[in-house]
Amino acid sequence: MNSTAAVIVAAGRGERAGGNDHVPKQYRPLGGMPVLAHSLCALARSPQIGAIQVIIHPDDRRLYDAAVAPYSDRVVEPVAGGNSRQESVRLGLEALEASKPHRVLIHDAARPFLSPDLIARLLTALESTPGAIAAVPVADTLKRAATDGTITQTIDRANLWRAQTPQAFHFAAILDAHRRALEAGKSGFTDDAAIAEWAGLSVQLVPASSNNVKLTTAEDLALAEHLLTPAPSPLETRNGTGFDVHAFAAGDHVWLCGVKVAHSHRLEGHSDADVGLHALTDAILGAIGDGDIGEHFPPSDPAWQGASSRHFIEDAAARVRKLGGRISNVDVTLICEAPKVGPHRLAMRQAIATFLQIDIGRVGVKATTTEGLGLVGRREGIAAMASATVLLPS
Repeated sequence: MNSTAAVIVAAGRGERAGGNDHVPKQYRPLGGMPVLAHSLCALARSPQIGAIQVIIHPDDRRLYDAAVAPYSDRVVEPVAGGNSRQESVRLGLEALEASKPHRVLIHDAARPFLSPDLIARLLTALESTPGAIAAVPVADTLKRAATDGTITQTIDRANLWRAQTPQAFHFAAILDAHRRALEAGKSGFTDDAAIAEWAGLSVQLVPASSNNVKLTTAEDLALAEHLLTPAPSPLETRNGTGFDVHAFAAGDHVWLCGVKVAHSHRLEGHSDADVGLHALTDAILGAIGDGDIGEHFPPSDPAWQGASSRHFIEDAAARVRKLGGRISNVDVTLICEAPKVGPHRLAMRQAIATFLQIDIGRVGVKATTTEGLGLVGRREGIAAMASATVLLPS
């Protein structure tokens, strides 16, 4: 395992977030993908994070599986949470102990605006301190109130900070602190920094952003959706197409549209040979007139040996955003005799939607055969064709 692991706390019920669908807030759609997936995306992009341990409620397994499908190569088997956040985190840490990470980031799933820069600064802080947490200085004047709502005291806000997550620690130290708190019957801690402080560990404040908000109420979710919604501007429609084919080689699975599918063979390629994502990457690049996948990620470059194709399609999507555009919809057709695509279609659509940061309703995935004709018909490989519609400023 990489020397750093991450724990995401996602076992809560999120009742204050409201809604009639009874879906916990960490699985509500936000900007085209589940709230939890935003944090997974930021952590998976960090080269310093080796494994991600998510703590869930057992009733949420189906929602969890859909949310983490694009990151299955980085996420380990989830752990069921306890009766409190404190207990849930301890259970997550215990599950990671066998892997012996040196450092751990503990993050709340309800904070979807986690940035790679914040992750890097927290881990840098750990080079000189046992613990470091994201925090922002208190900007508002604070009042203490009586039970009837009248002010009893104005509190000096100097040197006061609002704690956020992630909170980063040396792994062995924070696991020991949690175990000691359990043995001492201390169960009222509201964050891991408080447990570290109780255990005598020094914890450093790392300035974060007020955008790193925690989603608690329905109003918070609405505001977050607004922040992720681009301002309207005159746009013109661009279309692009892509095609790719990979031959079979000895193996036991294939990657198709971001999903690992068990099969009698693997696909031969310099990266993970995800033929569906390769075709779709070319379609997006074609729509914006920006070369092709081989130009940006040449197979001669050893950096991409065995790489996940999500890097390619996320790069293509980022190029669209850099131009001030957005992806309207995409469609992928997988051409193969086997494996069966139907059982994995929903996971594939969710993976693509997550990579592109669009709603799953804008993603089509389907499959066809060649009626036994050609290399696909002879089961020598899999082909894919894709189309993408992109809206760019005119």
